[in-house]
This record gives sequence, C-alpha cells and structure tokens, in this order.
Amino acid sequence: MQFIVGYDLESFKEYYRTLDDLHQFYRLHGTGSNCPDLGDDETRHIMRDPDHLIVWVEKSEVIGHAIWHETTTDEMVPGDPRSEPDKAALRELFEGATGNLVELHEVWLRTEHRGNGYGRRFFEFFEDFAGQRGYAGIVYYTDTPAAIALCRKTGYREAPEPLEGEGWYVFARRLRVEL
Repeated sequence: MQFIVGYDLESFKEYYRTLDDLHQFYRLHGTGSNCPDLGDDETRHIMRDPDHLIVWVEKSEVIGHAIWHETTTDEMVPGDPRSEPDKAALRELFEGATGNLVELHEVWLRTEHRGNGYGRRFFEFFEDFAGQRGYAGIVYYTDTPAAIALCRKTGYREAPEPLEGEGWYVFARRLRVEL
C-alpha cells in the first residue's frame, strides 16, 4: 500500500461518489446530505493546496483517503472560530501553544480494508509528513470506536471528555518539527 499526496481532484471526486459507507456515516451523523458529492469545505481545502488530499492506494485501487488543513487552537480555518469548549480543550492538549497545527479533517478507509493495520500506517506516515513540513502538532476529531482506540493506543493526547453537544472525541499529537 502507498500514500499519494496531491491526488487529482476530478479522479478523487469519482472515487468519492462510490463511498456508500462514508455517505451512510454522514447521514447517520446528520452532517451529510443524500448527495454523494464531495462537500464544499473539502473541495476548498483541496483547491487551496492539492497536497491537502492524500489517497491510500493498493494494487492500483484507491482504498482510503485523508483531507487535512492548517489550523490553530482558535480557528478551524481563518475566519471560522472554534467554540469556547473546543478552544479550551485544544489549548490544554497543546499546553498553551496556539498555532502551526494541522487538522485531519476527514480520514476514511473503505470498510472492506479495515482491520489490516492501514490506519496505524497512515497515522505514522502523516505524523512524519506533517513534521517534515514544520507543523507543530495534529488535531483529530472522531467518534468512531476504531479511530478512538487507535489514537489511544498510539499515544495521542485526549481531551478529558468529548466536545459538549457534539460527541466528538478530541485528540492531539505534538510533533517533533524537522526543518
């Protein structure tokens, strides 16, 4: 399996439309529509910098992906402030540091490929990738049991409780910056 940074957006959109399991996840969480198209936020992140899209390929097939973006403890992206509980959790997790962070916006692995260690391999890859680019830390929100277990097992710091009213667990990893 390999990770491709900066995958072609139009090819990615075709793959994205086939992700029935992801679209079902979003419908269950009330954050998606019945439309299987890539969302506006995700498209903006990728259009701003194609490297914000990383696909996981095995035997010439895209089996997963991640979309990420730069962030701070105060704003998800410039002009989009975080809630006060979110800010407080991130400041605690990053021990007061407020900037030079990345957020894993969407991480998805096709259901049939889960349980093979791909998630762990991706997080190892992404930590190295972000550290080499000079970022100081990673923020990741999830409510899926497998992702929560992976973050706990691999030493991510965890906010004391899920975000109030949202149910998302907040995880953070400080990175050793390699410039």
